[in-house]
Amino acid sequence: MAAKDDQFEASASALGYLYQFAKALQFCIEQWVGGLEWSVAVEAADDIEKHAGSVRELLQLKQRADGTRLTDSAPDLWKTLRIWCEAATAGRIDLAETNLFLMTTAELPPDSAGYHLQPKASGHRDEGKALTLLRAAREASSSDKLQKAFAAFDGLEADGAVGHSALLARIDVIGDAPRIDEVRETMLGHAALVVGHDLAKSFLTRLEGWFYDRVIEQMRTPGGAPITGEEFDQIFSDLRHQFGPNNLPIDPDIADLNPEPAESADKMFVRQLDLIGVGSERIRLAVRDYVRAFNQRSRWSEEKLLRVGELGRYERRLVEEWQARFADMREDLGDDATEEEMKREAKLIYRWVDREARAQIRTGLEEVFIPKGSYHMLADELRVGWHPDFTARLMALLEPTGAR
Repeated sequence: MAAKDDQFEASASALGYLYQFAKALQFCIEQWVGGLEWSVAVEAADDIEKHAGSVRELLQLKQRADGTRLTDSAPDLWKTLRIWCEAATAGRIDLAETNLFLMTTAELPPDSAGYHLQPKASGHRDEGKALTLLRAAREASSSDKLQKAFAAFDGLEADGAVGHSALLARIDVIGDAPRIDEVRETMLGHAALVVGHDLAKSFLTRLEGWFYDRVIEQMRTPGGAPITGEEFDQIFSDLRHQFGPNNLPIDPDIADLNPEPAESADKMFVRQLDLIGVGSERIRLAVRDYVRAFNQRSRWSEEKLLRVGELGRYERRLVEEWQARFADMREDLGDDATEEEMKREAKLIYRWVDREARAQIRTGLEEVFIPKGSYHMLADELRVGWHPDFTARLMALLEPTGAR
């Protein structure tokens, strides 16, 4: 039973972090719509810290099970108050310039302290009633786990302290907040407005990937820089450009692949390079381009980012460009060319692929590993080749020894 409890607590904790990340990204998207003068940080001064002009907002987030209620003695309420009381007493937050939000998926029971600390627009805000209820709950509770929270709350009324009323005036409690799946649905809606419904999920997945990496970097670095509006705008705009009608996204995890050449030693495209005497370093680069192009094209296909027949039309163009050069080479060599002459001319064809052939699937693409790697994919299927007799030579290699 203890193991199950530990597993549940670990899952709840992980879900809490994911909820923080998702809400922070949602805030970035919504702030971006209104301008660029803002910043967002996760796990900095609070779960989420936002700055917009001179206004600072600190948010505590709580994702709780269905049916949970934020009562006046709820640990979520008092642990949040403890954090803000201690920060105000120590001078880490200036209440005159800081807004505090407790955002929870829990229900706010009518006439509870949280109910009376909702935003004014709710029509239920009454800071006096909320303070009375909190003081009554504090007096009635004998919870050992909340003693530090009560002490911090009491300390706010000490001589020279800011006082309870000043703190509550800055607090908004938001109950029944959207859960993580609802947050993601909202962000998918925003993404659909930018790139259309068909591409929204792929767009958001990539934006989340960048955002999570960026937040981890911020959290791992002491005093890590928050995400600014300008930075988010650059990433968002670049990603939107990649999802334009003349472009396709290039994924960083694929663009950074550096496979071991030995893993592709038996591939036909590597044998084609061996056949004309290409050196090991250039073979390593060829394997890298092949693996990157293969994986990127596969991901585009899996996510249905390609139009019907688009890859087939692209490969036809590549093959036809190669055919013209290959035919020229064979005509120039004639029937009496030596092996040395054939290899020399074959290297020129391959050099053209390596340095000049840059036809892309769509005109907005610029990554050279796509055309170079695609040629190696075609070479792997023997649809193109470099040595004038590549088909016969390579087919002979594949025949069983006794059949030759």
